[in-house]
Amino acid sequence: MEDIQLKNDETATSLNRVDGRLKVTGAAKYSAEYKFPGLTYAVLVPATITSGTITGMDTKAAERAPGVLAVITHLNAQPVPGYQPDPSKPQRKGLKLFFDNQVFFNGQPIALVVADSFERATFAASLIKATYQQQPFETNFNKNINKGVTPNGGKYTDYVRGETDAYKNAPIKVEQEYTLPTEVHNPMELHVTTATWDAPDKVTVYTKTQGVKNSQKAIAEAFKLDINNVQINSRFVGGAFGSALRTWPHEIATVQAAKMVNRPVRLMFTREQQFTLVGYRPHTIQKIGLGATPDGKLVGMTHESHSQTAVYEEFTEGSVNVSRFLYASPNANTRYKVVPLNAGVPAPMRGPGEATGSFALESALDELSYALNIDPIELRLRNYADTDMERNLPWSSKYLKECYQLGAQHIGWDKRPSKPASLRDGEWLVGYGIGCGAFGAYRSRALAKAKLMPDGSLNIQSAASDIGPGTGTAMVIIASDILGIPADKITFDLGDSSYPQAPTQGGSATVSTVGSAVHDVCIALKQKLNTLAGKPEDDTAPVAYDNILKQHNLPYVEVTKESQGADENKKYSMYSFSSHFAQVLVHPVTGVVKVKKIVAVVDAGKIVSMKTARSQMIGGAVGGIGMALTEEMIFDHRYGRYVNNNFADYHVPVNADIPQMEAIFIDKPDPYVNPLGTKGIGEISLIGVAAAVANAVYNATGKRVRDLPITPDKLI
Repeated sequence: MEDIQLKNDETATSLNRVDGRLKVTGAAKYSAEYKFPGLTYAVLVPATITSGTITGMDTKAAERAPGVLAVITHLNAQPVPGYQPDPSKPQRKGLKLFFDNQVFFNGQPIALVVADSFERATFAASLIKATYQQQPFETNFNKNINKGVTPNGGKYTDYVRGETDAYKNAPIKVEQEYTLPTEVHNPMELHVTTATWDAPDKVTVYTKTQGVKNSQKAIAEAFKLDINNVQINSRFVGGAFGSALRTWPHEIATVQAAKMVNRPVRLMFTREQQFTLVGYRPHTIQKIGLGATPDGKLVGMTHESHSQTAVYEEFTEGSVNVSRFLYASPNANTRYKVVPLNAGVPAPMRGPGEATGSFALESALDELSYALNIDPIELRLRNYADTDMERNLPWSSKYLKECYQLGAQHIGWDKRPSKPASLRDGEWLVGYGIGCGAFGAYRSRALAKAKLMPDGSLNIQSAASDIGPGTGTAMVIIASDILGIPADKITFDLGDSSYPQAPTQGGSATVSTVGSAVHDVCIALKQKLNTLAGKPEDDTAPVAYDNILKQHNLPYVEVTKESQGADENKKYSMYSFSSHFAQVLVHPVTGVVKVKKIVAVVDAGKIVSMKTARSQMIGGAVGGIGMALTEEMIFDHRYGRYVNNNFADYHVPVNADIPQMEAIFIDKPDPYVNPLGTKGIGEISLIGVAAAVANAVYNATGKRVRDLPITPDKLI
């Protein structure tokens, strides 16, 4: 890579992705690309009803089909030990494939065919015939919203600060309902699992996962194996957005099938199955009530949310949480309920909860600004939260005011008309909007192992994952900065469960957590080398590392270090913040919306890797544009079946939809969150974007669309 040898102070700004060449040349191997002797292929057979029981399975034709090794159903499946009831423990929740004859949703796998080729397995799967006893089902969210229940566990009990529903008594108030449809994870790489048993009690699995350690634990528990006898590999992941945060039933089924046929088995989803079997952002209806004084000071806020879940497993997300702390209101209350439906279970999707909640909150705040005739930025400044009123704690750091200022400058906010539908560019209406985001700045436990070789090269290992943000690049930058070793002499290994402990990549916490472990192990390595050189441990003068190893005749120097936070989160409220600005063009005759420009301004502490951070912000904005303008899963409620589970009918933004984008970073270290001073950006890159676009559409047209996506028919 032409840019890789750099001075240390330039590395964070200019270093290209350390795995970029591997990816663009096709040398990077994903989970479907590993070869095994005797590899077989598995294909799932979906249920064709939406609720009921299987009364019969005719598998004879499939079993006789060419190349078929096994047809696995609930009638003949080798039991998964962890699925068996244990009277001493609570029953394991969730879907268990081939465990019983229950059908909870349309498309649920009811059989698995293993054959010597994918094509033969696909053909044999088409021959299986099932009979059912159908039962009534519910897939209509609107029809069943009155059946919403408060989730179990107490995490989402009603929240009250001050007076409940105080907004109703304010002189100026806004009461509105906002709808977000089901959105689906659609990474480029389909979900795939390859399993091979190395011994009766030892298995190796190549799978698409955001957490190799979590997958290792889940499979060990399911098959009652020593955790060290489960090896998980997932070095490269072609996108996930949250769809690979958990170990799914199909992964367990692949391991089960490999055990039964005593050969390696690979199961890869079709694109249609990708829509159905690995979660989604749930359909959600939110009601917001805001009350303010005539000068724009909030009096009260009420945020209610009803969100879709599955009948067989409860999924929750904090869609109301952002309303508890983002703005200074003396009175605030939230209510959250889930509505069980006959569909697959949802899963966290980029910006889980907060992305959904911010659309409602930021849209309502925009509506309030028009009711008050106050500029939307000025309204936010008048209700700026100098402390976290939910937790009654100071912020560890917060530069959201600076985000407002920079974003306004770069989007050209001074050109925004205060009166909607009053600015034109030729035949197009022009509008500007703002939407803000916040997401917790988390740090958990991680370990890293550093190994310095006599030639001066450094290898670092940690069982992290990388779903695309450039994890390895950030870790190389951190190590290079601390040790003074050129970036091209450093490698970072991840995606392997045999490496030291690291958490799942999710919740915008990888650089904060794993980066802190890399920071600490490099400090420890430097101290060890100083000791070998006869210098004080804290000596900061440059050291000729290769000479030290040669002098002591050492083949290498190795250090493993554990890193985790202390009690900082009990003393400070830690969040990343973002402010998104959108300029849109709307054609008044056709209702076509074009996003002309997006500006994202980010307060996320110290930015470790500027290039990959900008890339993350652009990626999040693309997702936010999809949320605002194109994405929507649609049920045919007659059959309980999705009708647009394909890329022809489920519309994601493409190159023609993506405008000029600008990512701006405050880049001021947070003094408390971790030794790097960095906070996550993966979630806030998307949180607030949909609201910014929706608010810009209103500014352009005077038409408020509260039911996403904003399609042309809603503007004509």
